[in-house]
Amino acid sequence: MTMPLEIITLPCLSDNYAFLIHNPASGETALVDAPEAGAVRAALSERGWGLDWILLTHHHWDHVDGVAELREAYGAKVIGAEADAHRLPPLDKAVKDGGTFSLMGEEVQVMDVSGHTVGHIAFYIPAAEAVFTADSLMALGCGRLFEGTAQQMWASLSRLAALPPHTVVYSGHEYTQANAGFAVTVDRGNPALQDRARDIARAREKGIPTVPSPLQLELDTNPFLRAADSAIRAHLGMEDAEDAEVFAEIRKRKDNF
Repeated sequence: MTMPLEIITLPCLSDNYAFLIHNPASGETALVDAPEAGAVRAALSERGWGLDWILLTHHHWDHVDGVAELREAYGAKVIGAEADAHRLPPLDKAVKDGGTFSLMGEEVQVMDVSGHTVGHIAFYIPAAEAVFTADSLMALGCGRLFEGTAQQMWASLSRLAALPPHTVVYSGHEYTQANAGFAVTVDRGNPALQDRARDIARAREKGIPTVPSPLQLELDTNPFLRAADSAIRAHLGMEDAEDAEVFAEIRKRKDNF
């Protein structure tokens, strides 16, 4: 029987998360996104781990700034989107939507989740029941549409929503409490959301991360996945609109919240 991968949620900068993925059988370690080198090096040193791979979701500085130092310190190989290679640190392995690769003996599936940026990817590891979504699907939210369209982001979120509901979503920022404040304005009658908002407030009072989160919980409470919900549509006065149009309205309201 193979040993399961160990995944560590690593706070970085003011509100970013990176994730260490460790294979205890082989001793190999990968990192998803590199907001800064210092926090990553400290976590690796504390555990006596090296760093073999760095997986990048998109080009924004707060996800890649630590790459050069970590590559130099550990000799880590960098994996990122072929479509975004011109804006990413130099890649040792370029991947694209629908592709797969082996990471520490486990299959990783690459998903294009453009919207926040064009060329943003997510990494889905079926055996670990984990998807690393960074700034696409977030805990109770989704990323701002800096480059892509609402239609692109809705398509991306729909793909992520179709993963097995027990999948755990590892997203890129601690925005969940603020997201909850907005979510209750468009999904007022949702008791699961009200419960989650209370749980989030208690967690943040204690400094406990709200990331990762189960996909099923996002499906039940995240308004950006719930464009088909009749109560949300009624609240928005969009009963007959397309799902992508409802999503676009929710995103617009969040931007103005």
